[in-house]
Amino acid sequence: MNDLHHSLRRVLPAAALVALLLLLVAFPPAGQAQDATATATATATLPPATATQPSDPGNLTIIAVQPGTVVNTGDTEIVVTGTGFVDGSVVVLSNWGGLETTFVSRQVLRANVPTGVPPGSYDVQVVNPNAATAVLRGGLNVVLPAGPTDTPEPTATAAPTDFIRPLLVVQSYGASAAQITPNSNLDFEMTIVNAGQATAGNVLATFVSGDFVPRATGGVRALGTLTPGQPIRFWQPLFATAELRGKTTAVLKVTTTYTDINGQSYESSFELTFPVVPQASGGAAATATPTPTVTPTAGPRQRPQLLVTGYTTEPETLQPGLPFTLTMDVSNEGQANARNVVLIVGGGTAGGGTTDGTPEAGGVSGAGGSFAEFAPIGSSNVSRLGDVAAGEGREAAQQLIVNTTTKPGAYPVKVSFVYTDNNGISYTDDQVITLLVFQQPQVEMNFYTAPPTLFAGEPGGLPLQLVNTGRNAVVFGNFTVNAENAELTNNAIFVGALEPGGFFPLDALITPFEPGPLDLQLSVTYTDDFNRPSVITETLTIEVLEAIPVEPGPELGPDGLPIDEVPIDDGGGTAEESLGQRIWRFIRGLFGLGSEPSSGEEQVPVEEFPVEGEFVP
Repeated sequence: MNDLHHSLRRVLPAAALVALLLLLVAFPPAGQAQDATATATATATLPPATATQPSDPGNLTIIAVQPGTVVNTGDTEIVVTGTGFVDGSVVVLSNWGGLETTFVSRQVLRANVPTGVPPGSYDVQVVNPNAATAVLRGGLNVVLPAGPTDTPEPTATAAPTDFIRPLLVVQSYGASAAQITPNSNLDFEMTIVNAGQATAGNVLATFVSGDFVPRATGGVRALGTLTPGQPIRFWQPLFATAELRGKTTAVLKVTTTYTDINGQSYESSFELTFPVVPQASGGAAATATPTPTVTPTAGPRQRPQLLVTGYTTEPETLQPGLPFTLTMDVSNEGQANARNVVLIVGGGTAGGGTTDGTPEAGGVSGAGGSFAEFAPIGSSNVSRLGDVAAGEGREAAQQLIVNTTTKPGAYPVKVSFVYTDNNGISYTDDQVITLLVFQQPQVEMNFYTAPPTLFAGEPGGLPLQLVNTGRNAVVFGNFTVNAENAELTNNAIFVGALEPGGFFPLDALITPFEPGPLDLQLSVTYTDDFNRPSVITETLTIEVLEAIPVEPGPELGPDGLPIDEVPIDDGGGTAEESLGQRIWRFIRGLFGLGSEPSSGEEQVPVEEFPVEGEFVP
């Protein structure tokens, strides 16, 4: 080979020599074919040794690998989420090789883990075409399948089904400013995509207070349903807190909750980072403007900021026509005191005008809100909270009723705070909270006829029925009856669709163990309006009596008739006659032989006949 190379250098130009060497690598001699093939494969799949660190760490990152554990018995797809992915990015398992990779977006890659990958913990790498590399240490565990007598690890059994589920990831995000200014308002934009293989329903995005505080919506956005691969873009007004002063980055925490078609709940949490405006030095600020140094602290940014940090309803489950109490936790997250705070449920403004910045009495308008789903009762939708100091919290309650025409669903409710600061400047903070309305089926579970008398230790029937007393058809699950201190059979039945006024019977058998009151627990299952399994229960009480003692009957003969007892005369008097004796006395009376009862054993004379050959005198 060396002689050949020297000869080629003397004969061929440099470009032709390079091309020929490439052909020799591609088609090696027969004895070296296997080694060359292995070298080519390793070169094509593994990243170069010099690319172990990302060339641009700020753009290429790995956030998570799902599922984190796979079984090496079949091709398994994993999802790698992060930032900076491009078309052509390759997912690589450390000390093994590259995986077949599909580019989904700049935040999502899909890769197939083939059969036969040795069990162990692998670092997951993403290699871009420009040789930039990001590594997630211990990002994937490969395990052996469970043996016939082995107990599989929980992660090993869950891995094949973990991916057949919805999976929400961040596709892109941004803010209205390239750098975040502390103690200021901004708008946040975010796009999430369903990277799973199942539909995500009831998607809610919650913005967690921290470096940022959500404005105008209460921090919860209802996003509906996302099919596999479907993205959704939404906005959220934010307030950057003053605590960001002196920091270089701000972190926004966003949590998404959602369900699959079976009602199983999932949660995805994200921490999104933004650069913060660097804090100017004291000398530069003093020479930049002749404005006194106290002016920046007295500007509009030093203002109160009232937020709803939490809310509950009593009762917790809301239904059409049901009165309830809405309790809200209100907090002043601003840098100044809020004076004369007025809470308006449904939304409102300081519509009566102001004097020196202070709303006049009766100058608050709260009648412009929407009350189609929820209406105030007992008092108006306007209530006064008084003064709320900076950093102080307050609890506010409002009596409401769900309109009878309200259909099941998630309803946003606007909440407004009208107040002034210490300088008399008027503010209105609008926020939105979300209330969930359910439509629980109206049913009656009872006996369809008078229940039979039950005795302890004896089986009896329970003639039960389920009646749909509501105004809508409902699909029910199992109708079941259970009881303690009793044995039941045939005590569950599937109902299915039941029209209004329809009924469904259940004839169960019960054997009580003890006398006394016995509680029957009746239940029926159904799926609520948010695809969650629910159950309706009811208790019926019945009385169980003592078992009736059973006396032994007469002994029966072969013919099935009772066997008469033979009277025994002990010599002291006449024994009780049997039926046969009374019949015999009746026959004797017919022939005039006397029918008096015998006082003892009757002596019947026996006529003697001569024996042949014997002399008879």
